[in-house]
Parts: sequence; structure tokens; C-alpha cells
Amino acid sequence: MSNTDSGFTVYAYLMSHSGRSKFTPTLIEAHVAHLKKLDADGRLVICGPFLDYKGGMVIIRASSADEARRLAEQDPFISSGFETYELRTLQTACKENNYLL
Repeated sequence: MSNTDSGFTVYAYLMSHSGRSKFTPTLIEAHVAHLKKLDADGRLVICGPFLDYKGGMVIIRASSADEARRLAEQDPFISSGFETYELRTLQTACKENNYLL
């Protein structure tokens, strides 16, 4: 694989509380169900809330930024308006691609 191979590209959606919607147990359960589905589909890399900021991050595998955006917008935290998000494309540096050297 080359250093620019898409196998080393993942997408992160960074979420921030919008203040427009209420945080409820039902919303949390729906968000967790979304994460479980991403995981079952082999798309979830890592996720979690920030400890020093009101929001969190989900890193996923997707075939394109458009697909990653679609998956992010299916997250109930985002589709409900509870969170806003920014999508970032990350080229991972790792042993398998010689840390992009």
C-alpha cells in the first residue's frame, strides 16, 4: 500500500453541543444504538466524549467524505439538533505505512 492509500484514511466527526435540544435518556440510547450499528458494520474506529469540552468525537471508516457526512448526519445527536458537527479527514500514520515517511 502507498502512503496515500485510502485504507489509511478515516473520517472524524467532531461534535459540539448546540444548546438547541434537550439531552434525554432516549436520545442517549439512540446515539449508542447508532454507534453499535457503526461498530457492527466495521465502520467505527473509536469514539467518546471529551472530558474538557462539551461534545465528543466519532472516528469512522467510510469510502468518501460524502459517505462519512451521511453517516454522521444519521447520528441521533446530530439529526436531533442536540449537537452540531465538523467533519475532518484524517490520514493515519502507522507502522504499516511507515508513519507517512
